[in-house]
Amino acid sequence: MASLAHRLSNLPIPIFASGLRFRDADANTGASESGRIQIAWPDRSLLETTMKAVVFDAIGSPQDVLYLGDLPMPRIGDGEVLLRMVSASINPGDFLFIQNLYPEPKKPHFPRQIAGNHGAGIVEAVGANVALKPGTLVAFSYYNSWAEYAAVPAAWLIPLPAGYPVERAGQMVNPITAWDLLADSRVQPGQWLAVTAGYSSVSTMVMQFAQRRGINVIALVRRSRDRLDLKGLGATAILDLSSLKVGIREAVMDMTDGAGLNGIIDNVGGPVSGELIRTLAMGGQMVINGGRSTERFELHNFDVLLSGLEIRANIYRYFFSPPVEADRQVLREIVDIFGRPDFHVPVGGIHPLAEFELAVTNSLDRADLGKQIFRM
Repeated sequence: MASLAHRLSNLPIPIFASGLRFRDADANTGASESGRIQIAWPDRSLLETTMKAVVFDAIGSPQDVLYLGDLPMPRIGDGEVLLRMVSASINPGDFLFIQNLYPEPKKPHFPRQIAGNHGAGIVEAVGANVALKPGTLVAFSYYNSWAEYAAVPAAWLIPLPAGYPVERAGQMVNPITAWDLLADSRVQPGQWLAVTAGYSSVSTMVMQFAQRRGINVIALVRRSRDRLDLKGLGATAILDLSSLKVGIREAVMDMTDGAGLNGIIDNVGGPVSGELIRTLAMGGQMVINGGRSTERFELHNFDVLLSGLEIRANIYRYFFSPPVEADRQVLREIVDIFGRPDFHVPVGGIHPLAEFELAVTNSLDRADLGKQIFRM
């Protein structure tokens, strides 16, 4: 008869070198000196064969194609890490992925593509050539984050301090994006920056980073909401488009005492963006980070040429490639600031995976509520 160890090794469950083992057992029979087999049971993740995940089988609207499914537990290879997911944020980029709007290689693969590209988890097991220790909390931007477990190449992981707030750990993409957007805008202390979609998580983080640097911020919103105090988050002024009595240019010039804008971070697009560009001072920058509007904006060459303007796109720094050693210092600074109690992170809802429909709907329709987060 085959030994128990041999039969266990052939079970269809992911058993790793650091998992199942025998204590004081004979190498051939698995028997201890007392004649009883003593098993050191592995972690829960090494015994389970399936997990819950939010998945989709076709391209389309997130509200139409997503569903909660049972999937096989992910297996890891050399250089990979098995994570027990603890949180994952819902971001506009996740919806672009579901709608297949991203360029290669960020494409879904069917059937049962797991949604979500950002999150945080606890290291459960590691493959060969991985220095991370089990129990480490990490954040990542990769694939398959709306699930109970994820297999992620170690190179994509950002280790976080012990005790770091897990809801913030799952949002690390947002402060990194906000930090880079502010840098790309090239706005200096005392100058003026405008951010569209003022209630979005990234915009509120830009405001707080800007306030720390002495930069004036105008937050543009479709309509004011009482739930979020944008001035308390660092906005110098709020431009409510629903109650505007004059043109955008006139309103901006009045708010800036005629100085105009030195930078724009645009998450919306459409005609408002075209008007904002015309308020930029000589040499100003517009950084495009999103396109919530379905409309386009128009410019004449002279709108750009005669003012020395620059329009550029923000590509998330870890969209195509993982963090590198040169990023260590800036990541440490971002992680530190983002983890402080005085850095406000508006959270609109914390949901189990089973509430994905509510979480997705709120994220799409009610950005003013704050970030929607999955807790696993």
